[in-house]
Amino acid sequence: MITIGAFLFLLGCVFGSYLVSGGSMEPLIEALPFELWTIGGAAIGTFLMSNSMHDVKHTLGGFGKILKGAAFHKPDYIELLSLLYFLVRLASSKGNMALEPHIEKPSDSTAFQKFPKILANHHATAIICDYLRMVGMNADDPNQIEDVMARELRKTLNEELHGAHALQNMSDGLPALGIVAAVLGVIKTMSHIDQPPAILGAMIGGALTGTFLGVLLAYGMAGPFAARLKGVVEEESKYYEVIRAVLVTHLHGNAPQVSVESGRKMVPTEHMPSFGELEEAVRAVQM
Repeated sequence: MITIGAFLFLLGCVFGSYLVSGGSMEPLIEALPFELWTIGGAAIGTFLMSNSMHDVKHTLGGFGKILKGAAFHKPDYIELLSLLYFLVRLASSKGNMALEPHIEKPSDSTAFQKFPKILANHHATAIICDYLRMVGMNADDPNQIEDVMARELRKTLNEELHGAHALQNMSDGLPALGIVAAVLGVIKTMSHIDQPPAILGAMIGGALTGTFLGVLLAYGMAGPFAARLKGVVEEESKYYEVIRAVLVTHLHGNAPQVSVESGRKMVPTEHMPSFGELEEAVRAVQM
């Protein structure tokens, strides 16, 4: 909710300083609906023109991430590392074939059932099961697995970042659309050049509202929203990097404790469990 609070604070500072300095809201209120119609409508039109329907839905879905922030926190990383510890320990002690009941039908796996949030995350579950399945098919070259996983995660990150890029493109265009609205206002004013100065002044003020609104929406809303969404997506991508780190370290022949420790180091600093917290969590894994 800090995003909404900060946006309201921004509006309070902009319009509050305007009012305190002696400005009147009447010209803005009169011009705002028409300028917003012009700029907002044009922005929506250009957004739809430059994106597929899938990308439009994806971008709109990104507003939930803007408001809520990243989906993964310290407990989520501890659960993920605990599950991965169990799986790599099982593979190390009983062989890769022992993983088959867990990775072929994760919904029926006693291991995955203990971590319902991971099981509900179809993307994370698929990554874990797919690459452990590849290991069971004798694709056990750590460098090859790491390369394939890196390419898949990079592809997924690029796809997830499209919403942020679309919002940033809108932000880049909004000041120009504000100028378009302002120019239309000037054209309207010039067609009434025979009117008294008071009326012309009000019309010019209405025209300048377009420029003001375009810049405000660009740098006060769309741009920050794009930056926020980009940051959230990049933070969430670390969750899947943890999976890659653990599995690749395991394939290099390291002990399960070393594998999950390498994954712990990939956790974003603010959510990273301590060595003791992780050790206590994996010690409690009894399945």
